[in-house]
Amino acid sequence: MRNVVIITVRELVSYFCSSLGYILAAVFVAISAGLTFYFGHFFDRGVADLRAFFQFHPWLHLLLMPALGMRLWAEEIKLGTLEFLISLPLKVTEAVIGKFLAAWIYSGIVLILTFPLWITVNFVGNPDNGVILATYIASWLMAGGFLTLSACASAMTSNQAVAFVIAVTMCFLFMMTGVDLVQGVFKDWAPQWLTSTVSQLSMMSNFDAISNGVIDFRNFLYFVSLIIAGLLINSLIIDIKKA
Repeated sequence: MRNVVIITVRELVSYFCSSLGYILAAVFVAISAGLTFYFGHFFDRGVADLRAFFQFHPWLHLLLMPALGMRLWAEEIKLGTLEFLISLPLKVTEAVIGKFLAAWIYSGIVLILTFPLWITVNFVGNPDNGVILATYIASWLMAGGFLTLSACASAMTSNQAVAFVIAVTMCFLFMMTGVDLVQGVFKDWAPQWLTSTVSQLSMMSNFDAISNGVIDFRNFLYFVSLIIAGLLINSLIIDIKKA
C-alpha cells in the first residue's frame, strides 16, 4: 500500500508540473461549458437539471481520457525506464494501480472544476441534486473505465500516438455496444442472451441510465468491475513485457 501511495503522489504531482495537465483541464472545462450552453441549450430548455451538461461527457471522455492515459506506460517504454521501474522493490500491480489512481484522481479534480454549473442550476431552479451527484460519480467512474482501457493500450506500445488510437478504438467499442444500430446487427443472428450481454457491456447504456435518474447499483457495479478487469489486464501486459 505504501508503494501505491508513493507512485500515486509522484504521478499526480507530475500532471501539475507539466503543461499537459493544465491544457487537458482547460480543454475539458471550456468544451463542456460551450457544449452545454450552445448545443445543449441550457437556458432555453426551461428545466432545472444538468442533463444538457452530462449528455456530452461520454464523448469528451472518449477523446480526453485516451489523451491522458496514452503516456502512462508508452512513455516509460520509450525512455527505457520501464525496466528500471519494475526492478524496484515493488509489485507490478502496485505500479499499475498507482499510475491509474493518479490519472483517475486528476480526472476527478478536472470534473470538480465544473462545479459552478451545479451552483448555477440551483440558482435558476430546484434540481434533483441526488441525481446530479450520482451522475457526477458515474461520469468519474466512466472516466476510470476509459483510463484503464487507455492504460492497457499504452502498455502495448512505445508510441503514444498509436496508444491513443488503440485506446480511442477500444473505448468507442465499449461505448457503442448498447446502441440500437449495433444491437440490430446482433439481433439478426445472435441468441437473445448474447444480445442482452453485449448490451449490458455498454458504457453509454449504464451512464445514460444513471443520468436519467434511474439509480441502480448494478450500473455502478459495471464501472467498478470494468476498472478492476482493466487493471488486471494491464498488470498482465506489463508482466509479459517484463518477461
